[in-house]
Amino acid sequence: MITDPFFYVVAIPAVILYGLSKGGFSGVAILSMPLLSLAISPIQAAAIMLPVLMVQDVVSVWSYRRTWDKATLVHLAPGALAGILAGYLFASQVSEPAVRIIVGLIAVTFCLDRWLRPPPAGGEQRPQNWLSGSILGSLCGYTSFVIHVGGPPFNMYAMPRGLSRDVFVGSAAVFFAAVNIVKVTPFVALGQLTLANLATAATLFPLAVLANMGGIWLVRRVPTVLFYRIIYILTFVVGCVLLADGLRAVL
Repeated sequence: MITDPFFYVVAIPAVILYGLSKGGFSGVAILSMPLLSLAISPIQAAAIMLPVLMVQDVVSVWSYRRTWDKATLVHLAPGALAGILAGYLFASQVSEPAVRIIVGLIAVTFCLDRWLRPPPAGGEQRPQNWLSGSILGSLCGYTSFVIHVGGPPFNMYAMPRGLSRDVFVGSAAVFFAAVNIVKVTPFVALGQLTLANLATAATLFPLAVLANMGGIWLVRRVPTVLFYRIIYILTFVVGCVLLADGLRAVL
């Protein structure tokens, strides 16, 4: 178990950000992994945060258990499984900066297209699509496994489907709960879920639950139209941060 006080100095805000993200404000957790990486290695940080995220998943799924869209999850699930498998098998062959650049570029392009192109006459309610669901689902699985940032690809697929605020958040909660459960086996295979890391994660569980409940409380008080505007802005900001970080590492 980690006893270094500086770890908890960075872990507390990181867990709070994850809680807000799990509560529905997808994207605000972009700073969590960089914060944790100031105190420990990124690999250890990912291992410690996985159980914390799974505890938050329980709170989110229970809170939105009646409001989620099965069709959206069905279209994303096969790609997500393939993405997690690819992350386990090939993560060492694809650099983290490259992943950040790809996801960042897609997220920024998606938001700019939404803002600059006139909305369709019937509103933004695109039908489910296996091709885009498979592609974005695989990005969700891969980036969630490699850098714990699966929100932007999920947002890019789910937001144009015309889901209500609670159905959107509930669908994200169920989807990433399933993704995190699947990630346990490869993390164990990689030897990252040690007793020491699990004990450290357990000390963060109470804060994780409180932060998640706070995020849910805030989301349910934001009108649907404003909520989607916030999510688009967060997706764009996260995309810019990922793109800038990736380019800075490469150049």
